Amino acid sequence: MIEIQGLTKEYDGRRVVDDLSFEVRPGVVTGFLGPNGAGKSTTMRLVLGLDRPTAGHALVDGRPYAELAEPLRRVGALLDAQALHGGRTAQGHLRWLAASNGLPQRRVGEVLAQVGLAEVAGRRIRGFSLGMRQRLGVAAALLGDPPVLMLDEPVNGLDPEGIRWIRTLLRELAAEGRSVLVSSHLMTEMALTADHLVVIGRGRLLADAATTEFIDRHGRTRIRVRAVDPAKLAALFGGGGGHEFAAEQVDGGAWEVTGAEPERIAALAAANGVVLYEIAVQQDSLEEAFMRMTADSVEYRAEVAR
Repeated sequence: MIEIQGLTKEYDGRRVVDDLSFEVRPGVVTGFLGPNGAGKSTTMRLVLGLDRPTAGHALVDGRPYAELAEPLRRVGALLDAQALHGGRTAQGHLRWLAASNGLPQRRVGEVLAQVGLAEVAGRRIRGFSLGMRQRLGVAAALLGDPPVLMLDEPVNGLDPEGIRWIRTLLRELAAEGRSVLVSSHLMTEMALTADHLVVIGRGRLLADAATTEFIDRHGRTRIRVRAVDPAKLAALFGGGGGHEFAAEQVDGGAWEVTGAEPERIAALAAANGVVLYEIAVQQDSLEEAFMRMTADSVEYRAEVAR
């Protein structure tokens, strides 16, 4: 597994990663989330030995990445799909990677077929779209059949079929007992893919929890209510009404209630002769929970035109 303990990285006196600690466990897809500039990519680079930490350590199966004799057999990584030699063919790119780690050349054809690039194996990478480069990057990560995978924004540039393929692939890899760490800004996709979430902001750990637990803890639960006679419902909820819950009118004469169970709302409406035709529990999505939880950790906030 991946173990990160007290990891810190400073650039020009600025802490990009700040005393970060978490684990990526086998058999689980761990989503690595955070606003732009939160330190996700830097953390991944530190795990892979591409940067040196100012303090702390990052280990793979108890050892630094630099000490692994044949690293592609232990860790597969995709950090930047554009960082490829455009003059090489897809097949040639994977062949030299395989040779560098003592991997059998048959693996090149196997992973190209696995990611759907077998038919373009002889084409030069400079002619590849971003989505094709992403697939080639995933192929390189899978080349050594590693037990640990780290993918930074792997769905960028992929079409809907490709996004679904990545989702299925990650879940299958985790089901085989591998440790999978994946970062993405697509919250809907993370909600479908990740079993566990590690959320950071300004380089610090903000959350380390199961996906469902994170949504329950940081999202809101609301009761949406509509009545046959909207005026009666407004009279019941409007002006505070002395209720122990909060009610807010939204679109189309509907109201959203927080702080009460659906049974309590239904009983109150019945007691006051208000006939309801909608009463539904609404839970915040992962995106809404994430936005609320990281609101104070956003470094690059655009102004909204008015």
